[in-house]
Amino acid sequence: QGGKGSGKGKGSGKGKGGKKSKKKGSPEVDILSPAAMLNIYYIAHNAAACLEFRGFPWPDSPKKKGKKRT
Repeated sequence: QGGKGSGKGKGSGKGKGGKKSKKKGSPEVDILSPAAMLNIYYIAHNAAACLEFRGFPWPDSPKKKGKKRT
């Protein structure tokens, strides 16, 4: 008993049928926090772009297309 060889006790094997802890989805993030505001300051050019980056797109806005290369 107490050795590694038996393998019959509860919890003796790594990753074999043990209880799996469920991850709680992504945590709530404050988009108005100082760190988030500093980030959006550098990546957005205007209020509409800011909202679009944060997941609130302007209604009926045309989809952005890439630059045409010739």
